[in-house]
Amino acid sequence: MIYADYNGSAPLCREVIDYLKERLETGPYSNPNAIHQLGQKTLLGMENARALIAKKLGAIPKQITFNSGSTEGISHVFFSLLHHQREKSGRDVLLISGIEHSAVINCARFYEEDQGYEVHIIGTRPNGQCDLESLKELLQKFEGRVRLVGVMAANNETGVVQPYKEIGELTQKSGAYFVCDTTQYIGKTPFSFKDSNIDFAFASGHKVGAMTGAGFVLSKDPTLLKTFVIGGGQEKGLRGGTQNYIGFETIAVAMDVFEKKHEKILKLQEKREEFERKLKEKYPVVIMGDGAPRLGGTTFISYPGIHGQAVQIELESQGIYVTTSSACSDNEPTTSKVLKAMGVSDDVGRGAVRISVGPCSPEDSYDKLFIALEKAYSKLGRLSSY
Repeated sequence: MIYADYNGSAPLCREVIDYLKERLETGPYSNPNAIHQLGQKTLLGMENARALIAKKLGAIPKQITFNSGSTEGISHVFFSLLHHQREKSGRDVLLISGIEHSAVINCARFYEEDQGYEVHIIGTRPNGQCDLESLKELLQKFEGRVRLVGVMAANNETGVVQPYKEIGELTQKSGAYFVCDTTQYIGKTPFSFKDSNIDFAFASGHKVGAMTGAGFVLSKDPTLLKTFVIGGGQEKGLRGGTQNYIGFETIAVAMDVFEKKHEKILKLQEKREEFERKLKEKYPVVIMGDGAPRLGGTTFISYPGIHGQAVQIELESQGIYVTTSSACSDNEPTTSKVLKAMGVSDDVGRGAVRISVGPCSPEDSYDKLFIALEKAYSKLGRLSSY
């Protein structure tokens, strides 16, 4: 079996599993907000996790607000910057890229419909990167009116890395906030929040080999965040509810694993490039974002004329698990909104499958994936020609 859906949800790292076995056996288990000894020991473990994550990501501990994951974090930031702020700030325009995850797009549309913000879409280049010229034009057109710019750091479907530092610089000069979805970026490639020009970044534990249901927001200025979940005042009053302290600890473990496996990640990228080169030599395939900088373990590939879901089913029969787009839209047999933003035609878009592996994948994964795709394309190619 080969699991090749890391961009959907990464399996627990072996180191995280080992940590959990010992942690669940020895404890402590307590409310980290309790003042007794066990509570304080649990709190210390959670705060140590916060400090380690901050160190790994070029941040300081107070800039991290723990939560359930990126979707909550994105909603929290949009709420903080936009809820009843349009008239106060005098800024009523949101600029969002066309390749954003639904968590960002749907937030923007909600505030457009509920509170009267204008949403404008930043253009996307054919290689899958945000069009900086389009962004400049929009910032100039709506000068003094833009409240936030939302562009992700790396796309969840194509793996294309965005020029987020340049986007952040342009955004800050305009007086707007740069909200950058780093969910696919953090834990897959080196990242320094301090050097990023990002105002708000996000992470989900299940994308990096940690536990599901744990994540965090990185805030350049945490005082901009407003209470989102009302409760007992946890996370400095910003996010009520007893913290998922073990989940947060596993994120710290996973961050440490990523740093130690940097060499394997570089090797993974070499194997991916070899894998794609062999496929292009043998079949008329299209690699989405080919030529653009991409995450080391992501290939979004299409064989025009062969439906992506058929390829997915055929690979699954061989014990290989991939998707046709993001998990949020994998059951929709149409060209994804990301590929439409890139100008990809339907005959190519409907044939796309996403292959995503990670630092915990077996080293021979791409060799086995190539053989499996050969079988799938050979079989489905014959069927489509009848």
